[in-house]
This record gives sequence, structure tokens and C-alpha cells, in this order.
Amino acid sequence: MNKEQIEGKWNQIKGEFKQKYGKVTDDDTTYADGKFDEMLGKLQEKTGKAKENLKREIENW
Repeated sequence: MNKEQIEGKWNQIKGEFKQKYGKVTDDDTTYADGKFDEMLGKLQEKTGKAKENLKREIENW
């Protein structure tokens, strides 16, 4: 799955992701164009998971 596909899927599942990880806020799940990796960094801080693990979790959702 390429970056654009992951970003598109993220728009569909971010609400469920916030429910799963209670510390994740709307601000953490929002990103500007070209800032998807920056958003993953914020999620990494909140969840304690590696960026690659978060990408796989999004892909497999």
C-alpha cells in the first residue's frame, strides 16, 4: 500500500483509532497535505508504537 492509499484509508478510520487509543485527540489525527509523517510522529508519541507499526495497523484496519 502506498502513502496516498494509507492517507485515504486514514480518513476513514481515524475516529475508530481515537477510540482505541484514548490519549489521541482530533489535533493528533489531523494533518495538512504532505504532513502525514508528522502526524504519525504525534501518534507515535501518544501510543508508544513505532511509525512502521502504526502504518501497518492502518493498512490492516
